Amino acid sequence: MTKGFTFSLPVSVVVLAIFYIYFTTVFIFIDRWFGLMSSPGLMNAIVFTAVALMCVFSYTVAILRDPGRVPADYMPDVEDDQNPMHEIKRKGGDLRYCQKCSHYKPPRAHHCRVCKRCVLRMDHHCIWISNCVGHANYKVFFIFVLYAVVACIYSMVLLVGSLTNDSLEDELQTGGSFRTAYVISGLLLVPLSVALSVLLGWHIYLIFHNKTTIEYHEGVRALWLAEKGGTVYKHPYDLGIFENLTSVLGPNIFSWICPSSRHIGSGLNFRTAYHNAVGASMSK
Repeated sequence: MTKGFTFSLPVSVVVLAIFYIYFTTVFIFIDRWFGLMSSPGLMNAIVFTAVALMCVFSYTVAILRDPGRVPADYMPDVEDDQNPMHEIKRKGGDLRYCQKCSHYKPPRAHHCRVCKRCVLRMDHHCIWISNCVGHANYKVFFIFVLYAVVACIYSMVLLVGSLTNDSLEDELQTGGSFRTAYVISGLLLVPLSVALSVLLGWHIYLIFHNKTTIEYHEGVRALWLAEKGGTVYKHPYDLGIFENLTSVLGPNIFSWICPSSRHIGSGLNFRTAYHNAVGASMSK
């Protein structure tokens, strides 16, 4: 399912940055280091173009794909033995109900004040994609960040290699005409590489524990309350690292770096550690 797209300044900035980094990398860094028509130059241009295309495709899908809507007729089935987990309000103990949307919230769903609706398995609202990151587009968002990190580091390596390969004679011949492009690219690539690498590391941590950003912050409070009450808190959706990876990225390891999400299900219910415990007890 896709959603309508409206003009956004942050998205325009990202698109401009992607195209600027691509053209300077291919037509300046690679060309000045290897020569674009040489075998090494052509190989690097093809590889970098492939990474850039995957980055652009993933970014486009993350923008256009609806993160997941709560069906208007959704009603939690409290008598369903197959789904014993029902999230309740922190105060009162009632089933979670959204007063703004006038419907019950499925597990892991939250109301987005920007989108003005509830989003399934909501992670956060991202201004850089002008969309929520939720159940249906989380993997695509993660893949975009992954390819963006690879592209930025790859481009930075080519930038440094191109600079170190330039001789004094080349610098005199060009009259420093590429100096501005190098400076702008460096000012873009260094902070982008650092920021995106931190973001990638954060989401790898979340995937390892099968958490969303919202659930991480809720878990910090739950852990504090559990320690205060002398009990132990465990995130209910943490199934173990490998099962967490497959539940988010897919059962086929070879599809983990592809922006496909056929495995994600409806987003209205999720496997929990309880299911694993019951399965283990029945197998004994």
